[in-house]
Amino acid sequence: MLAAVLTWATLLVTAVGCTSDGIGGSGPGGVFGGKPQPPEDVIRVTPDDGSKGVRSAERLHVRVSEGRLESVSVVKSQDAQDSPVPGHMTDDGMSWEPDERQLALAAEYTVDVVALDDDGHRSARHTTFTTYVPDERFIAYVTPENRSTVGTGMIVSLAFSRDIADSAAVERAVRVTAKPAVEIRPHWFGKNRLDFRPERYWKPGTQVTVDLRLRDVEGARGVFGLQYKTVGFTVGRSQVSLVDAAAHTMDVTRDGALLATVPITAGAPKTTTYNGKMVVMDMLEVTRMNSRTVGFGGEYDIADVPHAMKLTDSGTYLHGNYWSPDAPGNVNVSHGCVGLRDVKGGSSATPAGWFYDRSLIGDVVEVVNSKDKTVSPDNGLGGWNMAWKEWKAGSAVK
Repeated sequence: MLAAVLTWATLLVTAVGCTSDGIGGSGPGGVFGGKPQPPEDVIRVTPDDGSKGVRSAERLHVRVSEGRLESVSVVKSQDAQDSPVPGHMTDDGMSWEPDERQLALAAEYTVDVVALDDDGHRSARHTTFTTYVPDERFIAYVTPENRSTVGTGMIVSLAFSRDIADSAAVERAVRVTAKPAVEIRPHWFGKNRLDFRPERYWKPGTQVTVDLRLRDVEGARGVFGLQYKTVGFTVGRSQVSLVDAAAHTMDVTRDGALLATVPITAGAPKTTTYNGKMVVMDMLEVTRMNSRTVGFGGEYDIADVPHAMKLTDSGTYLHGNYWSPDAPGNVNVSHGCVGLRDVKGGSSATPAGWFYDRSLIGDVVEVVNSKDKTVSPDNGLGGWNMAWKEWKAGSAVK
């Protein structure tokens, strides 16, 4: 009897005795398996909590070694705006990744995770990290303007604020589409200009959309894009004007029908006008023209040139001329521009005013029979002077 009592007492002491290794404790783990693991051991988040300057190529990844993920919420804070980051879990529920593999730059990410282990215990984890803030950025200046109505000869032109080294990456981040649909192809002119056009002039009524997804695209070493925007414009009626420099006339054709023949004066024998297709880039009711700005020394300085429409970057304009009233229709006297009869101050009753009032940015003016070369495709919006095969060859994406 005494031996039996001592044996039972010994067993009881052993059962309730505390140990330093946690195996026999009386807490939640107790005899049922020990202390729960810390959340950071159960739920692994990459990049690490508190990381700074994380590069865009690093992977955001959430995983558990056992059990499964019950919920994952990721929020991106960028440009004073919070937005959820969509993602997906693996079939076994043990891993989560964002749908967009690249991390946004200059952003803070907040990750909240709940996991469930095999015994039904939940663990939660909250982490944050910030991404790299670039020292240098680039943007694209888009022609034409958003919501504008343009002529059928408009070429979409992007002028970049920095030289682009990775032209293929930048080109992939720009999408130009049209309704009704038409094939639109890009062409690079140098390192900081990218133009888009269809094979032929746009059809009247076409809606064109330019999507820039340049944000965080590395255009050159250490230089990242800043824009995420959309530009849209509408193609208006068709108007193409044919300037015959030898006959001193301009035939204005609207939607396939001759609207009028207007007398003009083109470039004088020593300062001829470019041949070829040019596109109206800008329209000014009055402007100053100074010969020194286009390499002609001090030959002229006219403070009030009326009805001026810019055709090239090098300084070719179609404009009103009031100082040589007898020249249009008879003789070429300009320094390379196309002049129409006008009066000082301009008037809608003159040929120049009449044409100006019926023109749009994006209209085509084609010059023939001038004793000069064809205008370069990169001089203004002169891309229509390039054959379609050659134009397509100017893409950086092969």
